[in-house]
Amino acid sequence: MQHQKQLFSIPEEVTYLNIASLSPSFKAVEQAGLDAVLQKSKPYTIPVSDFFDPVTKLKTLFAKLIDSDEPERIASVPSVSYGIASVANNIKLKSTDEIIVIEEQFPSNIYAWKKLADKYNANIITIASPNLKTNNAKQWNKDILDAITDNTAVVTLGNIHWSNGTIFDLKAIRAKTRQHNALLIVDGSQTIGAFPFSIKDIQPDALICAGYKWLFGPYGCGYAYYGNYFDNGEPIEDNWTNRLHSEKLPDLTNYESRYKPLANRYVVGESGNFIHVKMQIEALKQVIDWTPKAIQDYCRSISYEASKELEKLGCYIEHPDFRTHHLFGVKLPEGFDIKKLKTELQKQQIFLSFRGKYIRISCHLYNTEADFEKLVNCIKSVL
Repeated sequence: MQHQKQLFSIPEEVTYLNIASLSPSFKAVEQAGLDAVLQKSKPYTIPVSDFFDPVTKLKTLFAKLIDSDEPERIASVPSVSYGIASVANNIKLKSTDEIIVIEEQFPSNIYAWKKLADKYNANIITIASPNLKTNNAKQWNKDILDAITDNTAVVTLGNIHWSNGTIFDLKAIRAKTRQHNALLIVDGSQTIGAFPFSIKDIQPDALICAGYKWLFGPYGCGYAYYGNYFDNGEPIEDNWTNRLHSEKLPDLTNYESRYKPLANRYVVGESGNFIHVKMQIEALKQVIDWTPKAIQDYCRSISYEASKELEKLGCYIEHPDFRTHHLFGVKLPEGFDIKKLKTELQKQQIFLSFRGKYIRISCHLYNTEADFEKLVNCIKSVL
């Protein structure tokens, strides 16, 4: 695959290596948003079907992306925290139960679990990185698997670590959770769209995903897949669209006690957002066309030489077989002048993130090998 810079509006002098924080819109998404804003100026042109049909299309596209044959297991959510709250709202624990999380896990996948554990006087078990110079990811995965016991009620994590790209073996974790009758909840925010994922292979109980990163949607949109454990659960809000027969607008005051089936009960109010949904549809169509595998392969090809150069400079990067290539962390040598590096990055208009002990680099099809050469030269200039 060749770069896709022509689809974006990023100036040549800007090196954007920070999509893990916020994606740029490509031109088709931008246009869809503008068209939708203009249509809202003429609300009489928006048919009743637009409350529902575009959402159905959106769910179908996301289901295809994650290799699911069940679009009705997809719910539109405004954020990961909303999707996780719906999950936690439908779990009861015993005081001996444990919830397994990862060290420095993203807060949206932590706070709800702490609240749930406190409610039932249960325990949060945090699996820390071994911080080894070799085989760190391998040992970290082993530690996660070893921690899953009959006391484990929930394992909740991303399929990579959001700060350094370490891959967690979800297939092995799923197998172990099944042995001990534990739930597996996955935060796919930093992988879905850029790293291959299959619901059929992993079979998580829930997959929650922000939509404004690798899925190129607007800020304030996300997706949630709910497995059969949650088929009859209680949503955290009651809106008119998650009730049975809500598409019959003239009959809305014939109040309905029943929810729509499967994940439809968990949709956020105003999920038919006329602006967001149109942008999300354009974004997902393009990501599906690119394919996550091709994106991953391209990111590997443009970052490979730079990662080798950084390792020669004394930086630590996880072995390429155990991390992703669209997102990875670079641990700088001891004594490195971080403040000076931040100043130089800003001067050269190189945008990335500092997360914990790592520089987090995240790239996509608008990047090229030249962007990584520029980054390496910037780091060298500070040494």
